[in-house]
Amino acid sequence: MSNTDLLRIDGAVDQPLTLGFNDLARIDARDQVTDLKRHGYKRAGDAVRLAALLRLARVQPAASYLGLHGTADDFHASIPLEAVLDRALVIFRIDGAPLPAAIGGPFRLFIPDHATCQAAEIDECANVKFLDRIELTVEKGQDNRPHDDAEHARLHAGQG
Repeated sequence: MSNTDLLRIDGAVDQPLTLGFNDLARIDARDQVTDLKRHGYKRAGDAVRLAALLRLARVQPAASYLGLHGTADDFHASIPLEAVLDRALVIFRIDGAPLPAAIGGPFRLFIPDHATCQAAEIDECANVKFLDRIELTVEKGQDNRPHDDAEHARLHAGQG
């Protein structure tokens, strides 16, 4: 297993973690969401609830932002933790195998119905692909998401 196949959870936590595919597969079944499409989501695959991972890491009370880092494409987002804690999922498996890089793997954050989070900082780009680090912070952290419609269009066209 290479470092790119691991998900690190650190920052304002009491128990920093480094997790791989098998670790996520062993998370309690109550915190697993299998066959996302069957649940009416656009994304395919199986996921674990973000809240379950953060319980394992024991998030410190002062943490209020979730830093999402995808090193493979140097993409970073920092979003309010409270708005997504009970809804966000980490997709890690499809058809029983690790989520391939071709669809954003080995880990991909997915916020179902992100528009209903009622937070301007949570948009479609908060669904970070190639996720390899989740960082809990007290204040807003590193965030290089597009700032305007033109930047956003270039990013999704593969030009930026």
